[in-house]
Amino acid sequence: MSHGRGGWIGGNHDVAEALADTGFIVAAINHPGDSVGDLAQRDSLSVWLSRPQDIMHLIDFMLNDWTSRAAIDPDRIGFFGFSRGGYTGTVLAGVDPDFQRVAHYCTQQNPFCEQVRNGEFPRSWPHDERIKAAVLADAAHTVGFTRANLASIKIPLQVWRSELGGNGVDPEGTARVTASLPGTPEVHTVPAAHFAFLAPCSAELAAAVPRICADTPADFDRAAFHREFDAEVVRFFSEKLGK
Repeated sequence: MSHGRGGWIGGNHDVAEALADTGFIVAAINHPGDSVGDLAQRDSLSVWLSRPQDIMHLIDFMLNDWTSRAAIDPDRIGFFGFSRGGYTGTVLAGVDPDFQRVAHYCTQQNPFCEQVRNGEFPRSWPHDERIKAAVLADAAHTVGFTRANLASIKIPLQVWRSELGGNGVDPEGTARVTASLPGTPEVHTVPAAHFAFLAPCSAELAAAVPRICADTPADFDRAAFHREFDAEVVRFFSEKLGK
C-alpha cells in the first residue's frame, strides 16, 4: 500500500483491515521524505523516482526477509495506492512518465519546475512485474501520463476517481488518464472531493486535522462510501489474484 503526498501508513487503514480480514497479507510503509513527520522531500523531484523504489524495497523485504515470508504467494501480489500513491502504482505497473509534457505544463517558479525545465529528471524508471493487479484511488501527478506510455500497462486495474478533485488532483486530468488506459480497467467515479478516499475520521482526528476530514459536498457520507469502497477493493483483488 502506498499513501498520498505527506500522508502516512494508516491513511487507508480501513482498506487494509478489510483485506486482512479476508485473509490477505497487507504491508504498508511511510514513504521516507514524503510522510507525516518526515516531509523533507515532499515537494522535491526526487520523490517521483524514490516512491516506486520504496515499494519495490518493501516487496523485497516481505518476500526475502520477513519472518513469515513463507506464507506469501509471490505470484499473487497486488498494489493499492491513493493520490501520489496512485502515481506510484502507475509507474510500478510499467509506465515511464513523459517529463517533456510535465515541463511544458510546469510553469511555476519553484525548484521542482525549474529542475524539470532544466531536464534534471530521471531517464529510467523502476517497474515491478511481481505486481499482478492494482487499485489506483484518485491518482495525483497525471500530467506525465499519456495514451502512449500508459499502453505499457499489462495488469488488471481498478481505478477510482473523484468528480471534484482538489488538493493537487485535477478531475479533468484523472478523467483524461482513465480514458487513456489500455484494455478494460474497472472504473468508479465518486461524487465527492479528493479526501473522500481517506478512511472516515474519528472525532479526535476531525478536530486535529479538519482539512482531511471535511468532505465536499458537505452531505457526502464518507462512512457509507467506504463500506462500498472497501468491499469493492476486496472483491477486485480476490477475483484478479485468485483468492
